[in-house]
Formats: sequence, structure tokens, C-alpha cells
Amino acid sequence: MTSLKKDNLIETLIKEGYLKTPRIIEAFKKIDRFDFVIDYLKSEAYLNAPLGIGFGQTISQPLTVAFMLEHLQPQKGDIVLDVGTGSGWQAAMIAYIVGEKGRVIGIERIPQLVQFARANVEKYNFPQLSILFGDGTKGMPEEAPFDKIIVAAASNDDVPTDLVRQLAQGGKLLIPIGEWDQELLLLSKDKNNKLSRAMFPGFQFVPLIRGDQNLHIV
Repeated sequence: MTSLKKDNLIETLIKEGYLKTPRIIEAFKKIDRFDFVIDYLKSEAYLNAPLGIGFGQTISQPLTVAFMLEHLQPQKGDIVLDVGTGSGWQAAMIAYIVGEKGRVIGIERIPQLVQFARANVEKYNFPQLSILFGDGTKGMPEEAPFDKIIVAAASNDDVPTDLVRQLAQGGKLLIPIGEWDQELLLLSKDKNNKLSRAMFPGFQFVPLIRGDQNLHIV
């Protein structure tokens, strides 16, 4: 029954046009959302809805994750930064997509969620994936440049400068923008470091927190 529910969710996302790329579809099948949901919500793991994971955070709606991954288009061998890792589900799917020759850095600023995400991704064998504690708006300069950067929290104004700086030539950065009427902003950087933008309305994310407030060593 559990497998059937997961299959139904994935088939719905395919039929509605949110899932298209074979490698991303495969990641949805291989990386089970059930493994990243808190225990008392396991029965709702395959709902196409965000679910709470504590501390005012959520594991994103599958439709939203599908939309973001399809527009980000991570590839085998990519180096990817995942800001606001939360449960670790999206980071684990990206790790599957980029493969062993790729690299995924997940950054989370809530200590308890860092531990939660690490425990979740340990259910899979991804040496290419690291979940780190810190302020994701500053990126990870020692791992840059990144082929892809994905942010799972909404910036009220614009993209953090450090993230733009750490994006590789030919890279893509996807981040929600806005406080109430949020849009997904896709930034693409060409070989001359020129940025182009595309906007996609109709999303809702938790706010992106900047600075060092509430950071404690894990």
C-alpha cells in the first residue's frame, strides 16, 4: 500500500506536467519521502502538501520540489549548494541525480534539523552529500564555485550577494523572493558572468533568515 501511494503521487506529478526529466523522476522513486517525514506524520508522507518538521519549518510539497528540480536541472557531476536543507529530502534527491562524481553541500541553520537531516540521509549511501550547520545565505566559499544553488526559504528583497558570487559560469540559482506574494527566481550566469532572470509566481516558503542570529555550534 505504501509503495502504491508513492507511485500514485509520482504518476500524478508526471501527468500534471511537473515531473518530466527521467533522472529526476528516478530520484523521486529512489529517495522515499517517507524516510524524511517526522514519525507522527509518516501516514501523510505521500500527500502532495508541505508537512511540518518542527521549529516552524516544513518538508516541502512534492509538487514544489519537482518544479524546482526541473527548472534547476542538476546534472551528473555537478557541485550543488542546497540552502535550508531542513529534512534533507531535496538534498538527497540532488545527491542521487549528480551521482558519485558530483558533490552536494546542504546547509541548515537550526541545530536540531541538522541532526534530523543527517539521520535521514544516513539511510542512503551518499558519500557525495554533506549536511552542514551554518548560515546558508553566506554560501560555502571553500566549496565554490557551484554549478547549481537552490534555496528553500524566501528572501524578502533579493538574492544574497555571496550566493551570486559563488555561482559558477554557466550555473543556475533558484530562490523564492517576496514576503507574501512569493515568486521563484531563476538566475542563470553565462560565461561572461552576465545574469539573466526568469520569474515563476504562486509559491509559499518559510522566510530566509540572514545573519548569525540563533546560530549555535552543533
